[in-house]
Amino acid sequence: MEIDLNEEIMMAARDGKLSCSKAFELAEKLRLPVWKVGKAAEGIKIKIVSCQLGCF
Repeated sequence: MEIDLNEEIMMAARDGKLSCSKAFELAEKLRLPVWKVGKAAEGIKIKIVSCQLGCF
């Protein structure tokens, strides 16, 4: 079963935004580097918010 990262991000996002902590959770769940989740979110115009490290 192939996982669609964009679909996972859209399901987790609220009002076009995805919290940084949720991005980390998705990365762990999907066994992907966090930067891939961030890049995918950026590609589908989902903004990552509430970043504790200032990465996004």
